[in-house]
Amino acid sequence: MSKAVFWCLVATALGLAVALRLAGPDLRPMHHDEANQAVRFGQLLETGDYRYDRNDHHGPTLYYLTLPAAWARGQATLASLDERTLRFVPALFGAGVILLLPLLARGLGRTSVAVAALLAALSPALTYYSRFYIQEPVLLFFAMGFLIALGRYAVEGGLATALWAGAFAGLALATKETAVVVLLAAVAACAAARALTGSAGAGSRGADAGAWPAARTAHVIAGAGVAAMIAATFYSSFFTNPSGLLEPLRAIAVYAARGLGAGAHREPWDYYVRLLSYSASGGLVWTEAFVLALALAGAVFAFRGARAGFWPRYVFLYSAITVVAFSVVPYKTPWNLLPFYGGFIVLAGVGAAGLVGMTRSRVARVVLLAALLAACCHLGLQNWRANFRYPADPRNPYAYAQTSPDFLRLVARVADVSAVHPDRAGMLVAVIAGPYEQWPLPWYLRRMTRVGYWQSAAAAGPLAGAPFIIASPDYAAGLDTALGDRYVSEFYGLRPGVILTVFIERGLWDRFIDSSRHLPVR
Repeated sequence: MSKAVFWCLVATALGLAVALRLAGPDLRPMHHDEANQAVRFGQLLETGDYRYDRNDHHGPTLYYLTLPAAWARGQATLASLDERTLRFVPALFGAGVILLLPLLARGLGRTSVAVAALLAALSPALTYYSRFYIQEPVLLFFAMGFLIALGRYAVEGGLATALWAGAFAGLALATKETAVVVLLAAVAACAAARALTGSAGAGSRGADAGAWPAARTAHVIAGAGVAAMIAATFYSSFFTNPSGLLEPLRAIAVYAARGLGAGAHREPWDYYVRLLSYSASGGLVWTEAFVLALALAGAVFAFRGARAGFWPRYVFLYSAITVVAFSVVPYKTPWNLLPFYGGFIVLAGVGAAGLVGMTRSRVARVVLLAALLAACCHLGLQNWRANFRYPADPRNPYAYAQTSPDFLRLVARVADVSAVHPDRAGMLVAVIAGPYEQWPLPWYLRRMTRVGYWQSAAAAGPLAGAPFIIASPDYAAGLDTALGDRYVSEFYGLRPGVILTVFIERGLWDRFIDSSRHLPVR
C-alpha cells in the first residue's frame, strides 16, 4: 500500500471516528455513572478543588482534562454545563486512538494499520462508550500510547522513547485504577514477544536493541520516574493535597474486594466475548464477530508466515493477557472491554493484511476486498443503530442500566411545574430514594436551587411543605398512603425495571393545568 493511499484511509477513518463520536451528544440520556462524574467535575469547575475518592469516581485525569472544554465554552458552574461539553472529552480521546495507530505502520505494515483504523472508527462498541462521560475512552488512549511506546523501546531503545512510555503509563494510572492490570499486561506481553522473537526478529536497529545494555537500566528508571511524577501530580491535586498520594495504594484493597465480590455486576467469564460476538433482542441482531474473526486470523499470522515477528506477537499477547485478566474477574461492566478490544482491533488489521497478502488470484483478492468492505459497511450500520437510532433502547446490548428516555419527561415536568410555582427554580423538590435510584437526578436538577435527597421517608421528616416529591418504588406506596388526596401522582421510568413516582401538591397541579390551557398549540 502506497503512502498516499495509507494516509487517505487513515484520514477517512479519523473523520468517521470524530463524526460518529461527536454528533448528537445529547441523543442519549445521561447514564447514572456519567451524572455522578458530571457533578464531581462541577465541584472542581466551581471551586477549583479536587480530592481523589478511592471509593468512587476513579482517577482524576478526566476531570482536569474537561476544564479546558468548559472554559472554551464559557461555562464556570455546574448549572451551566451540558452534555456537549462533558462528552466532548472522551469522544476526542476515543477518536484520538486512530492518531496513534500510524506509529505501528513500521512494525505491522501500512495495510494492517489502515484496516485497524477503519475498524476502530466504525466499531459500535468503541464508539458507543466513547460517547460516555467516563474514564474508559481516556484510558484506552493512554494504554494504547503506552503499548506502542513500550514496544518501540523494546525494538529500538532510546531515552526519549522510554520517557514517552513513562508519560503514557503515568497518565493511564491517573485515569483509572485498573490501568495497573493493563500496563502489567503490556510489559509481560513485550517481554514474552521479545523472548519468542529474539532481537533479530524484533526488527531491531543497532546494538542498543540486542542484549540488555547498562544504559537501558537508566532509561527504565527515568521512564518509571516520569510515570510516578505524573500520577503523583494528578492524585495530589497538583500537590495541593499531599495525602492524596497514598490514596491510590489504599484503593487497591477497595477494587480488589469489588472485583472479586462483584455483587450486581457479577457476570460469567465469557461475558465480554459474548457481548462482542452476538446479541439478538426484539428483532435486532448485533455482532462484531467479524472483528474477532479477523483478530483470530491475525493471531495465526503472528506466529506463522511472512508476518510473524515481534509486533504481531506483542499485540496478540497483550490482547490475550488483558482479555483473560478482565474475564476471570467476576466484576464486569461492558465499557471495561475497551483496553483489550483496542488490541483485538489492531490484531484484526494484521489478520486482514495477512489474508490479502496470501491471496494470489486477482479475482479472489477482489472478492476478499469486497467482503471486507461489506463487513465494514455492516459495522457502520450497527454503529448508526447503536448510537443514533437505539442509543437508550434495552434491545441495544451496549446500553447497560441505561437511563430511560421516559426519565426526561420527569425532568421536563419539574421544569414545567416550577415555572408556575412562586419560587420558580427555588421550588422545594424532595427526592426519597436509595442512592442507586437518586442518580442521575442531581445532574438533571442542577439548575434547581432547593433539592433535598433522603434515603428514607423517615429521614426526610415532614413532607407537607414539599410541593414536589420524587420517590423510588421502595417508598412510593407508603408515601401515597401518607399523602392521600392532597397530592397528584404520576409515574416515570428511570431505567429498565425501575419506576419513579412523582407526587405534586394538588393546588400547584391545578395552577399548572390552568396555565397549560393557555399555552399555544405546537
